[in-house]
Amino acid sequence: MDASGAPLVLLAAGGTGGHLFPAEALADALHKRGVTIDLATDHRAAHFKFPARAVHVVPSATVRGRDPFSLLRTATLLALGTAKAWSLLRRIRPNVAVGFGGYPTVPPLLAASLYGVPTVLHEQNGVMGRANRFLAPRVTAIATGFRVLKNLNPHWQDKVTFTGNPVRPQVIAAAGAGYAASNAKLNLLVFGGSQGARVMAEIVPSAVGRLSADLRKRLSIVQQARAEDADAVRSCYDELGVEVEIAPFFSDLPARMAAAQLVISRSGASTVAELSAIGRPAILVPLPHALDQDQLANAGVLQESGGAIRIEQRDFTSERLATEITALLNDPARLARMAEAAKGAGTTAAAERLADLVLKVARN
Repeated sequence: MDASGAPLVLLAAGGTGGHLFPAEALADALHKRGVTIDLATDHRAAHFKFPARAVHVVPSATVRGRDPFSLLRTATLLALGTAKAWSLLRRIRPNVAVGFGGYPTVPPLLAASLYGVPTVLHEQNGVMGRANRFLAPRVTAIATGFRVLKNLNPHWQDKVTFTGNPVRPQVIAAAGAGYAASNAKLNLLVFGGSQGARVMAEIVPSAVGRLSADLRKRLSIVQQARAEDADAVRSCYDELGVEVEIAPFFSDLPARMAAAQLVISRSGASTVAELSAIGRPAILVPLPHALDQDQLANAGVLQESGGAIRIEQRDFTSERLATEITALLNDPARLARMAEAAKGAGTTAAAERLADLVLKVARN
């Protein structure tokens, strides 16, 4: 507990939006219940304004190679991180620790389990990642973002509770906007994160160029593009006479999702959760080199629901994309059905469900 006697929850999340956004949503839900929040993260979160009493940077590393030097370096950093996390736990004495996946979660959750602090692990993806598989036998409870979770050891099943993936308050606000099918204009939103923007910059403008002139006139495009790609992307759309807004980052992405009739994006867990919470049809292109193929599994869940079209990157060509966009533009009723199916696959109550589980574990 903190000095005021309020329960203290230590959240552990890697310093990227994919991990910090669901952690932020849980923090918001717990704040409303009078809980104090601390965050353990890595150096990448330095510029992220997280709603916590304190942010603690804990060393960590991801396994990036199998050679002895890489493995030794990773093990050393994780050991140093665990020692620092142990010291942190002794100092702040949280009631419960909650991890959101990825290797930055390992030191705080491992230290918590060794120190005797109750622990909750949240798996956001449709397949359990390696870091979470390492932690799973050591934690008190496991929350899942999807109802079906691959790579789950049957011995851990009694720990599992489906909560869904927590989404930010901005997403919940945007989820109130109904889908506006249109036979005229179609708002197309394109984004892919730092690892996905280049392929979108290469393929999407070329695909739009393959559309008929009549179809291009109906498009209004908002596209994320890295600074080094922005001029080329803008020039391509200008030559095609297509209305476009380009930026390297959109701080109001949930609102832009709500305004879109079609989204083209990667399929990280947070992206899929936000698309399904808001209810927007999508063409999803999973990140191809992910070791656990988590984005492939995430996109598969939304595709099976009828809310998305999944295209693996090897098949993501301008010809294929132009064919898909043409079919969708010519069938607004299909877009509306996809929007409804996507919304049926999502939830805006995940943060509250996860908060219930976290406080239950803390009490027990």
